[in-house]
Amino acid sequence: MNERLLLGRSIETGSWVHRLDPRSKLLGMLLYVAVILLCRSWTDMALLAVFSVLVMASTRISLNYYLKAAKPLKYLMLFIFVVQTLTVKTGEVWLSLGALELHEGGLRLGAFSVIRTFFLITFTALLTFTTRPSRLNQGLDGLLKPLGKLGVPTERLTLMMSLALRFIPTILDEAQVILKAQASRGADLSELKLADKARMLMTLLVPVITGAFRRAQDLIYSMEARGFVLDAPRTYYHRLRWGAADTLFIVLFLAAGSAAALL
Repeated sequence: MNERLLLGRSIETGSWVHRLDPRSKLLGMLLYVAVILLCRSWTDMALLAVFSVLVMASTRISLNYYLKAAKPLKYLMLFIFVVQTLTVKTGEVWLSLGALELHEGGLRLGAFSVIRTFFLITFTALLTFTTRPSRLNQGLDGLLKPLGKLGVPTERLTLMMSLALRFIPTILDEAQVILKAQASRGADLSELKLADKARMLMTLLVPVITGAFRRAQDLIYSMEARGFVLDAPRTYYHRLRWGAADTLFIVLFLAAGSAAALL
């Protein structure tokens, strides 16, 4: 399961991106989303692809891990492509089967949307690959802290995000254990037909959800035993420090956004 879905897992390599302030990485991801939405042509997307690969390579994490991060969402990208090709009716008709027509504009927009989604998923995986959940939670709390003066429960929001990121790999590992237990009893998921796989996965939901609630209850008891009080003032062992590398990281995304807007 560790190789199938890597969301929420950090991979330590000691690169300069790992050493950045988590606040700069969060801001960088927000700027990247804005940049990828500004891309309107294949030239823009090609330049963004070069920029993305260079930044991902600088983390010293194998690019295969970024590809694996997008693999679980391949059906979502296929759905996006099908919807775009069937609904967009612009350009030359490439294929006509009765009421079904595939237009050149729909195919082009479908492919563009899939590539945009692919880079959005793979690049934003950099955030969790290079930042531990605790540091990510601390950085998010630092960014949202000004909203606390407006009455927004920022600490609760960051706590929920931190627990969600931590629970994702745990729940997936538990699901893998249940799948192996079912396979040892003769119900091997890889040997079943598609309809049988769907029915088997439905039976998998009950023990997984039950286990998630059990783990959540155990977490509540352990936090209470350690004296955790929500919204109570607390300090951090590691303090956030914004350095020159963090400023350079943000400038890189601003430059990419400016180039996309100008083109």
